[in-house]
Amino acid sequence: MDEQERDIIDNIGGLISEERELRNRSTEDMGLTEDEKSRLRTVEVRLEQCWDLLRRRRALSEFGEDPSAAKVRPADEVEGYLG
Repeated sequence: MDEQERDIIDNIGGLISEERELRNRSTEDMGLTEDEKSRLRTVEVRLEQCWDLLRRRRALSEFGEDPSAAKVRPADEVEGYLG
């Protein structure tokens, strides 16, 4: 695992923690504010992008290509095949 992959995994970990925190708050009596709902959606999209990037980097590496050639794809492209 190279440094870029570690950074992506660390980023995923931070986003997952934030997503959990927001989801936990969403089940409380008060729920989420509009800003928190917007942030949750942003976190969800960013997670999809990070997982996509990590999968593509690993695929490139597996086939002997340069994993740094993989770049973050736009949200609408990533979400298009996930949802």
